[in-house]
Amino acid sequence: MDDPWTGPTVGQVGELAVLDRIVRRLPAGAPALGPGDDCAVVAAPDGRFVVTTDMMVHGPDFRWAWSSPEDVGWKAAATNLSDVAAMGAVPSGLVIALAAPQDTPVAVLESFADGVRAAVDALAPGCGVVGGDLSTSATFTVSVTAFGDLGGRAPVLRSGARVGDVLAVSGDLGRAARGLARLFRDGVDTDGEPARSAVVASGADADPDVDRQRRPVPPIADGVHAATAGATAMLDLSDGLAIDAGRLARASGVTLDLDPEPRLDDLALHGGEDHGLLATFPPEVALPGGFRRLGAVVARGDADVVRGGEPVPTTGWDPYADWDGAAG
Repeated sequence: MDDPWTGPTVGQVGELAVLDRIVRRLPAGAPALGPGDDCAVVAAPDGRFVVTTDMMVHGPDFRWAWSSPEDVGWKAAATNLSDVAAMGAVPSGLVIALAAPQDTPVAVLESFADGVRAAVDALAPGCGVVGGDLSTSATFTVSVTAFGDLGGRAPVLRSGARVGDVLAVSGDLGRAARGLARLFRDGVDTDGEPARSAVVASGADADPDVDRQRRPVPPIADGVHAATAGATAMLDLSDGLAIDAGRLARASGVTLDLDPEPRLDDLALHGGEDHGLLATFPPEVALPGGFRRLGAVVARGDADVVRGGEPVPTTGWDPYADWDGAAG
C-alpha cells in the first residue's frame, strides 16, 4: 500500500483539483442531484427524513500515530450511520466537511475518501456522499452530516421506554475501549507520546480490539429491524453503555435494571465508541436481528441505571471532562 503521507500537498494542488481527486473516490448513492451545485437534492419519500451530524478532531477523537487516513474515513462515516440507524431509519446520504493543514498530502484525503467508501459499502449499501466542503485549519477536522429515510415509519425516540419492556443491545460492548486502552499502554514512546513505531512493535496493530477502535462496525441494519419489530426506545452507544443508558432512562422517565448476567466489566459499562444500539422492546416481542437481552425497564427510582438493586454510575466519554489537550 502506498504511503499517503507523501506526494503533493493540498496547498500545492488547490481546492478544485483536490475536490476532483476526492469526489471520484466517494460512493455516489442515488440522490436526485449530487455534488456540483450549491445543494444536493435527496429524496424524502414520506415527506420526512432524519438528520444528524458529528465531528472528529485530530487529538481528542483520533491520532495519526494510531490510525490511517482510511481508518479515519471509515470511522467518520460509521459513527454517523449509526445515529441514523438508532432512529430506525435507512441511511440515504452523507455530507462531509473537511479542514486540513496546508501541508497535508492530497493522498491523505484520497485515502480518507477510500475509507468512507469502504464503510458505506460495508454498512449501508446504497447510501452516498452527496456534497460537502473543504477548508484549511491547523488541526485536521472532519464534520459529517447524515440523512436517513424513515420509510413511512415513526422514528424510534429515546423517550418511549415503558415499565415492563425488555432492555436489549446489538453490537459490541467494550471492544473499542479495550483497543484504546491498549493503544495508550503499548502505542506510545518512552515519553508517553503516541508513536506509530510502538503500535507496530508491540503487536497492537494486529489486535482485533484495536481494529474495532479504529473501525467500529455498528449494526446498521438492526436499526430498521428494531423499528419494525416495535422497539419503544433506542439510541446509539457512542459514549459508553452506562452513560447512554442513563440518557435513555431520563428521557423516558424510567430506571433501567441490568441483568446480573452476563457480567459486564468496567470497559463494557463505561467505555465508548462501540456504536452498538441500545433499545427497549415490549416483553412479548421476539428480539430481532442481533439484539440480545441486557435487562428490563422498571419504575423510576433514585438512579437512572441499577444492577442487583445497586446504582450503576452513569459515566462514560465526555469530551470536555476527558480531553486534556495533549498533542497526538
